Amino acid sequence: MKKVVVIIKEPYQQYEGLRTSLGALLEDAAIKMIVLNNEIQDMNEAYSDNMEFLDEMEGERFSNNSTNIEKYGFQQAGIDQIGQYLKEADVVIPF
Repeated sequence: MKKVVVIIKEPYQQYEGLRTSLGALLEDAAIKMIVLNNEIQDMNEAYSDNMEFLDEMEGERFSNNSTNIEKYGFQQAGIDQIGQYLKEADVVIPF
């Protein structure tokens, strides 16, 4: 199983990063989706539903933004931990 990290730095790419994470999960990859620095910009019904689907399919989602952790249930990840995830990944998809 390939280890894939989807790292989302640009706020306007957050939804596409989530959709890419879901697509990789459907292809049987182990996914770590990381929202870096920024709060989720548009937590609408579609984003929320897709995030629940990511959780149900055992994808992991991380952030270094405290609002994402407290408000949206992301797991906390500091810069060192994110760096380790990137080193361990077979594929890194940046947004």
